[in-house]
Amino acid sequence: MPVSTVLERLLALQVGLVVISGGEPLNQQKRLVPLVEALAGHGVEIEIETNGTRIPDPRLIAAGVRFNVSPKLSHAGDSVEKRIVPAALERLAAMPSSTFKFVCRDSADLDEVSGVVAAAGITSVWVMPEGQNGTDIDRHIRQLADEVVDRGWNITTRLHTLVWGHKRGV
Repeated sequence: MPVSTVLERLLALQVGLVVISGGEPLNQQKRLVPLVEALAGHGVEIEIETNGTRIPDPRLIAAGVRFNVSPKLSHAGDSVEKRIVPAALERLAAMPSSTFKFVCRDSADLDEVSGVVAAAGITSVWVMPEGQNGTDIDRHIRQLADEVVDRGWNITTRLHTLVWGHKRGV
């Protein structure tokens, strides 16, 4: 779909914020830049959800994009080389418009987060409990909450999962 069509459809929604997510958006930066620049030119705020494995194009940064960075931890099953790209994390951490969210289950995950945070110089840390249903989310948030607070980080829940469960396309 041409950028002009996507732009027209998004502007017709008359929203003040567009969140770009799904897969890894920064894999398509060349295609995103014209859309993001056009949206920003119309006063629309843009957030990009990324796993932090790609360095953002300077034009996205210049357009004022906020980055929601969610690096994958070892429990995701991918090799560390695929999950953790130090140069990208450090660049994103250096931007005041970046927030980092980590999906965790237990103290071992929090220890892994500590290592990533220290290595990349991350200052804005949010922890979200892992879980595909209310029971798992509740169990993990209770296991994590005190330790997250003790580390000076933020904790949040998985509202989308609590409301819609594992349903896709909502």
